[in-house]
Amino acid sequence: MTGSRMQRPLARFMPIALVYAGLAACGVGLLLHRLWLDVPGARLAEQIVMATVAAALAWPLQRHGRMSWATALAWVWLAALAWFAGLPALLATAWLAAAAVALGSLLVPRASAPVLALAAGLALIGGGVGWLLTWPVHHAWLYWPALLVLCALRRHALLEWARRAAEGWRTAVAASPRGAAFALMLLGVTSRGAWLPTLLSDDVNYHLGLPLQLLRHARYLPDLANQIWAAAPWLGDALQGIAAVLAQGEARGPLVLLWLLIAAAATWSLVRPLASARMAWLALALVVSLPFSSGLLGSMQTELPALGVLAALALAIMQPRPAALLIAVLAGALVALKFSHLVAALVMLAWAGWRRGRAGARELGAAGVAFVFVAGSSYLQAALLSGNPMFPLFNQWFQSPLLEPRQLDDLRWHAGLSLDLPWRITFLTHQYFEGWRGAFGFALVALGGAWLLALRAPRTRGIAWAATAVMLLPLLPMQYARYAYPGLALLLVPLVVTCATTLGERRAAYVLAALCLLDAAFLANANWTQHTHALRLLVVTRGNIAQVYEHYAPERALIARLRARDDGESIVLALDPAAPAIAELAGRGRSVAWYAPGLERARVEADADPSGQRWVELVRRLDARWLLLREAALTAAQRAALQRLAAHHEASADVAQLWSVPPAAAQ
Repeated sequence: MTGSRMQRPLARFMPIALVYAGLAACGVGLLLHRLWLDVPGARLAEQIVMATVAAALAWPLQRHGRMSWATALAWVWLAALAWFAGLPALLATAWLAAAAVALGSLLVPRASAPVLALAAGLALIGGGVGWLLTWPVHHAWLYWPALLVLCALRRHALLEWARRAAEGWRTAVAASPRGAAFALMLLGVTSRGAWLPTLLSDDVNYHLGLPLQLLRHARYLPDLANQIWAAAPWLGDALQGIAAVLAQGEARGPLVLLWLLIAAAATWSLVRPLASARMAWLALALVVSLPFSSGLLGSMQTELPALGVLAALALAIMQPRPAALLIAVLAGALVALKFSHLVAALVMLAWAGWRRGRAGARELGAAGVAFVFVAGSSYLQAALLSGNPMFPLFNQWFQSPLLEPRQLDDLRWHAGLSLDLPWRITFLTHQYFEGWRGAFGFALVALGGAWLLALRAPRTRGIAWAATAVMLLPLLPMQYARYAYPGLALLLVPLVVTCATTLGERRAAYVLAALCLLDAAFLANANWTQHTHALRLLVVTRGNIAQVYEHYAPERALIARLRARDDGESIVLALDPAAPAIAELAGRGRSVAWYAPGLERARVEADADPSGQRWVELVRRLDARWLLLREAALTAAQRAALQRLAAHHEASADVAQLWSVPPAAAQ
């Protein structure tokens, strides 16, 4: 009896000690690696100023408008998004979201969270448009009426879901006003990443191509010879294209922010049945304060949309009777975003099968058709164009003649697998990502003890094991931190619940709020555009994106000037393989970078001829009328070719230059 009495306090103490051990380990890591040296002080000061300004602007709304602090802050941050990202982009995204709810509600039970209808609808719309990308039907005068008809046909359901969403918001805020205000302030600070125009190299080199081809030509014509990723999984870019056509301009920021809002709402809904509203708001705050949440808002990469889909899929699986069709649509959306997300889809499908049990043949058949409908268009197009359905990946197996028969790999991200990977990816993030230390956030170590407990507790072990697998499996072939972000964010759900259960909600609230603030201090470390003065320049110039382009994406500034002079179909050749920023040229751009293997080989051969004659022949063969270059990167052969071509320097923007090439007959 005495031994039993001694074991009871010990059994209660050990989980608490384990949670505090993780927090202590995080503190040791911060001191040992001197992480305070990597806090972007200027950016942190800007965050504090913007939060103060937002609170000041929200105060009259809260006081005189009879709003909660959370609602007032939401309106302030929404107004800022409309100002800096553009009202047309915001309205286009809102219209697309309304149509998505109208369509997605067909798959979602009435008692479910509205965020499920939104995520499912985006998957269906993006998946459906994927089959029509090469058809010349992508006009605003077709999109707006089509979405209007959809909303009109589903008007009763749409109004009902909107009413329920508004009522759910009021109830959630009333249940924890302080937690909601804290979360909305962090969400707003994070959302500043969506204010910036598109600047990242992957976006200006590739992702912008599909949306701007739809905007300019009303169709997409993938050219795999000049862009090997042109038929890669395109759900994310297809939705960007729809929003761009609706807005008649780029709409990246509001649409990517919509994905983060989906992830945040789904996180709240996942935590709420297992813990209090305060814990649900803190879980939401933890997700949005992850540095990658802010960093990915400034990009068109797939990991943030994948998190939105993943969190919605987890919520669908956690329903009392998971719907196979809804699960198939969301799993298909993951695969349609990027082939590497197939791992996450398979993990989640396995978890769904474990929770749901066996399904009938008819139900499985319908689910299979839905999966292919959402996921299949880009893979079929890639197979037809190249002979490799996953082109340019796995070409060592499919051996498409458009590319060497080898697997693409980035040797920078092979730091190796070891048991200390969670520690290293947290405190030495720069070894796993082209950013700064702390960009991964600190939850993995700080809540490491809660992680172990969550894997064992009956209430959390299903989602904890699934999220752990989604986080760690992508790191097996390549140790690249961004690929682990969706799993990490989903893992926060069981970690928050475990902290609340183990420490009690009051202590857990202090711990989790402190972790949110720690992560927020490193927000700018996950994206170079936010680590620079770009955001300050945007604010100081009151949203003048031309000034931002001039300093941080000079090729975009030059292309804007080029359009003012020549808005036709003349070819533009980018001579610098390190800066092939031609995606927005919507098919008229060419580069000599690795994105175009044939032209890359031609570049190597031309550089071997110091006379420049081979470069002249290459330019003439492409019939290039304009050249984008960076003088510091010009080779001797390229300089000689410019003279032979009688090329003329037309404009400069920071380090980039635009040159014109006279027609051969004019020389």
